[in-house]
Amino acid sequence: MESLPRNVVLLGATGSIGENTLAVIAAHPGLFRLLGAAAHSNAEALRGIAHRFEVPHTRLFRESGMEGLVELAALPEADVIVVATTGIDGLRPMLAALEAGKVVGLASKEILVVGGEVVMAAVKACPGRLLPVDSEHNALFQCLDGREAAPSVRRLLLTASGGPFLHHTRREMEAVTLEEALRHPNWAMGPKITIDSATMANKGLEMIEARWLFDVPPEAIDVVLHPQSLIHSLVEFIDGCLLAQLSPPSMTFALQHVLGYPERMEPTSEPLDLMKIHHLELRPPDWGKFPCLRLAREALRGGGALPALFNAANSVAVEAFLAKRIPFSGIARIIEETLARNVPALPGLDELTLFEESLRKTAAEQLQNHLT
Repeated sequence: MESLPRNVVLLGATGSIGENTLAVIAAHPGLFRLLGAAAHSNAEALRGIAHRFEVPHTRLFRESGMEGLVELAALPEADVIVVATTGIDGLRPMLAALEAGKVVGLASKEILVVGGEVVMAAVKACPGRLLPVDSEHNALFQCLDGREAAPSVRRLLLTASGGPFLHHTRREMEAVTLEEALRHPNWAMGPKITIDSATMANKGLEMIEARWLFDVPPEAIDVVLHPQSLIHSLVEFIDGCLLAQLSPPSMTFALQHVLGYPERMEPTSEPLDLMKIHHLELRPPDWGKFPCLRLAREALRGGGALPALFNAANSVAVEAFLAKRIPFSGIARIIEETLARNVPALPGLDELTLFEESLRKTAAEQLQNHLT
């Protein structure tokens, strides 16, 4: 790698992506240096990170606001910016980093789900490089070897474990409890993404993100169930050949690929041992059993502001489920009822944050109507 160690700025340092990024940095002290770190409100955890990694620049979002994140993202000596903030808080810092010519590892899928078309138009005008951090999208990027998907790709296939309810019947899905939904068989994640995995809404969001990351039409994106979570995505080319990327279910593999790109390094986590794999199972999803996945696909194909509205409704519904205000099956119902309302037009880049807030209010109103 050139100019070692690479200086890394981590936005969202106290979340699960942040923890895995820190693990990669700690495992490769000669390759990476944590130049800057930001957290939303966990000041104690941020201080601990700053002390452990001797971080010269830190920001707490609740104190510095958006300007603090933008300052970190555009630090002149920074090489790689990891955007792992919640929602679309990372939009402005991401663009600031790209405008400054940085490499940006994007882990906040909502940024492209909410405003994919206008966001990617801005991204393409920047001198920096955007790399996907989500394991599925990073796998697609690796399979494509950094090249554009068109015109050689027929389909992008995102794999999904099926979560804890892979073998449940549609009737059994009606009786799912919060405790059951929070027990993912393969991945250790926060409560929101764990519920999204259980409903497969996360895979729907990933379909939407893939459409913009790789500039492919909605019909060229599909989902395949893979319970072992070892194949992270596949690319089907027009000549009938498929390429797949395999690694254990740990985010460190995708993150170290992004931090070191285009170079590779020794693994942070235990690598995959092919001799211990007895079988790799692939099957089509049951779109009826997982209505959130179906609704996300419909929103993707409908375009405009529908994906943003799907995301807002899902966020509001999952919050309600985590608070035990609605049953598991109520998540999809809230989303479907919200999508049936009048959908506003997608605004310009500068209005996206306020637009996302307005959509959440729309979804919250629909939730209240549902409860009453």
